[in-house]
Amino acid sequence: MKRATEAPDAESLAGSAKAGERRPGLRAAGLAGSRLATPITAGRGGGVLARMKAEWAAIAGPEIAAVSWPNALGRGGVLRLLAAPAQALELQHRTPLLLERINLFFGRPVATRIALVQGPLPLRAIPSRPRFAPLAAPDAAALERQLAAVEDTELRAALTGLGHAVIGASGRRDR
Repeated sequence: MKRATEAPDAESLAGSAKAGERRPGLRAAGLAGSRLATPITAGRGGGVLARMKAEWAAIAGPEIAAVSWPNALGRGGVLRLLAAPAQALELQHRTPLLLERINLFFGRPVATRIALVQGPLPLRAIPSRPRFAPLAAPDAAALERQLAAVEDTELRAALTGLGHAVIGASGRRDR
């Protein structure tokens, strides 16, 4: 008889199933998922490339990320990097830094060489500015009273826009 604090051995977990015998019951979803995904991503760097694309701005930094995009990760760690034509030469000079950043991010050698491909970068979604509902008459009047002492018209217009955004976004109605 085994104690409850001891870890059960693999044979007792699997039951008395022999090799190749299928038994109904519950199985770990993570193991099944990794068995399905491994052939898809093995050898092609699919999982690494997907994470690299998702975190590209954090990996490369904002300057490099604005003019480049990871396109493919080939065998031997060759990273095909799309580059804006005007910035390709500068990126070529920065490849040692970029390789260091990529490998440091992943904690292991993922990319060993970078092959620059000049061409258009994929379109990135431009964040839209939020639209706020117009202020209620008392809120607009209170904002105008607060900004009445500002003499510069450009500054007053900027502060009015800021006031509309702050009051409209917060939902506060200070009167």
